[in-house]
Amino acid sequence: MSTESDESLVRRLVGDDPRAGAEVLEAAATSGSVPVLVAAALLSDDTRYLARAAATAVSPRDRQLVALADAQLTGRVDLLDALVRDHLADHPDHLLASWIAGRPL
Repeated sequence: MSTESDESLVRRLVGDDPRAGAEVLEAAATSGSVPVLVAAALLSDDTRYLARAAATAVSPRDRQLVALADAQLTGRVDLLDALVRDHLADHPDHLLASWIAGRPL
């Protein structure tokens, strides 16, 4: 993978770049980035990525992102809806959270 930033990679994923999904999964193999690990978990349904993201998350924003992904992966629609509303009220510019909310369960 290139030296592209994790943020740029996640933005490309959210923007439907056809190569971004594979690149996220590749990056997640060695990444400590919570957004990259969360995205990889959602793309692959592999909860090991989510467990790594949870262990890495230190900020409230990152911990909330992990909770959003967990609710999405486990199909808890009502919880996901409530968490997304709260998260986006505090972080309206968080594109990955919006992407999670828009994914089919």
